[in-house]
Amino acid sequence: MMKRCLMTMVAVMTLTMGWGQVVTPQACEQSIVMPKETGRYLWLPIEEKAPEGKVQVIVSGMLQMEQNVRMAREQVDYYVALDLQPYQGKGELRVCVQNVPTGSVCYKKLAQNDDADFALIDEKFRPLYHHTPKRGWMNDPNGMFYKDGVWNLYYQYNPYGSMWGNMHWGHSTSTDLIHWKDEGVALAPDVWGTMFSGSCVVRTQSAQSGQRTQSIQDGDVVAMYTASRPTPFGGDVQAQCIAFSNDGGRTFTKYEGNPVLTAEDKDFRDPRPFWNEDIKAWNLILAVGQEMRIYSSSDLKEWKDESRFGLGYGNHDGVWECPDLFKIDNKWVLICNINPGGPFGGSATQYFVGQFDGHKFTCESKPEVTKWMDYGKDHYATVSFYNAPDNRRTVLAWMSNWQYANQVPTMQFRSANSIPRDLGLFTYNGETYVSVVPSKEMLAVRGAKVKQPTEACEIVIDVKKQTEIVLSNAKGEQVTMTYDATKQTFTMDRTKSGDVTFSADFPCTTEAPTYGTIKQLRLFIDRCSIEAFDAEGKMAMTNLVFPSEPYNTIKVKGGKATIYQIEK
Repeated sequence: MMKRCLMTMVAVMTLTMGWGQVVTPQACEQSIVMPKETGRYLWLPIEEKAPEGKVQVIVSGMLQMEQNVRMAREQVDYYVALDLQPYQGKGELRVCVQNVPTGSVCYKKLAQNDDADFALIDEKFRPLYHHTPKRGWMNDPNGMFYKDGVWNLYYQYNPYGSMWGNMHWGHSTSTDLIHWKDEGVALAPDVWGTMFSGSCVVRTQSAQSGQRTQSIQDGDVVAMYTASRPTPFGGDVQAQCIAFSNDGGRTFTKYEGNPVLTAEDKDFRDPRPFWNEDIKAWNLILAVGQEMRIYSSSDLKEWKDESRFGLGYGNHDGVWECPDLFKIDNKWVLICNINPGGPFGGSATQYFVGQFDGHKFTCESKPEVTKWMDYGKDHYATVSFYNAPDNRRTVLAWMSNWQYANQVPTMQFRSANSIPRDLGLFTYNGETYVSVVPSKEMLAVRGAKVKQPTEACEIVIDVKKQTEIVLSNAKGEQVTMTYDATKQTFTMDRTKSGDVTFSADFPCTTEAPTYGTIKQLRLFIDRCSIEAFDAEGKMAMTNLVFPSEPYNTIKVKGGKATIYQIEK
């Protein structure tokens, strides 16, 4: 049974404050004195169209936390949780609401209890076998690593609403890459700013501790992330920081010497450190504007600027973000996510293949050559798991597009990750490309054969030279896919797929080269997404769809389909 808390409301004036400052009751517009022992969570009522207010946590007169929250003014769309556990038992606990009118509905609808599933909405577009946050906004996958049989996924996260903002690192774990356990917030904003994208490494080499600093021990997980904070003159300052975990990545202690790397450049972010056995040192690749910078280090704290890559290479129609750099066989792959500039507008993942000597990356293709990892509209921020077993290069992507990510027709949560994929290399007409195949873990959830598509299924299609595939439902909504062996292309038309009205950039037809002929397609359907792969890995295409009811009919011309239920 929900317990509604007894609250004392005190109307006072507005005052802008910083972390750790003294806050008097008169500094809050609405001050809520939290009663003792009435529950871990204070449930904040949210209205998406409302302007942002501020919610502050104050303990014994000291400001502990401040976040922007769209507190409900006229109606409640959904609830988010303010976790009070870190603050309870440490003095008088006060929650202060700023910039929200006194008569707003949110003040009447606040609730406090221990129920983590309180008022959780059963949304028809929540995926059944893709990773999603239970509540709130998610974008880039961050800090992914494998250790002691556990896959760890962190992600850009707003716990206080399902639109971008208040960047934290959320955390989920899995033992099979399919079923994920919510581990809560791993990194929260601090005096250096909000937690932008970054990476984790598993420390296996001895490290220098440095003077007056914490020591990085063997076996520790080290997170490196971008801290971003606004300036008084507009824009923001971005700096690279690190944090340590000695419990496998569940909790982190931020380094007392942060930040470890700074610059005056705009868009200085998304660090990807990795141990380079070839030079017996750490390397770091970092996105800066429209280039990648490469650094080296012996201890993850002091970094030497080695080189830059990007001038004149690939696509430069947007900001370069979320890099990765790793070896497959005897070649190196540099992943460069870009926004905008994707092949069909908005965000996408490009990559370069070449050589890397620990100091400089050299691309083997001509500068004008652009290679895309996925030719759909909804595949971005692709990065790989550090320390994956069996020398695998396993990746996840954010399954959305910045053109409309804040507008997609979900409510209490937004965004999912792609299914896990394994990367390799193949050659076509003298060029080396990255191959993309569903990770082997996807076979483990392949269930019984069924006659018609369901809202969670895999469809395997043996194709001929000309193949057309139409997925549809009784409402007349449909997705049409076409393979043309003569043109060596695969297309997906989602213009009639369901709800396409929320953005003019959403209805579209995407087209991918197949780099030769293909024999078999694998389609993964999950409520609001379709991921298409050539079974040999030469083509991948990821697109969101929002049908009013699941597609339950398939028609194939020039091919044969086998449908498998996916067991969650």
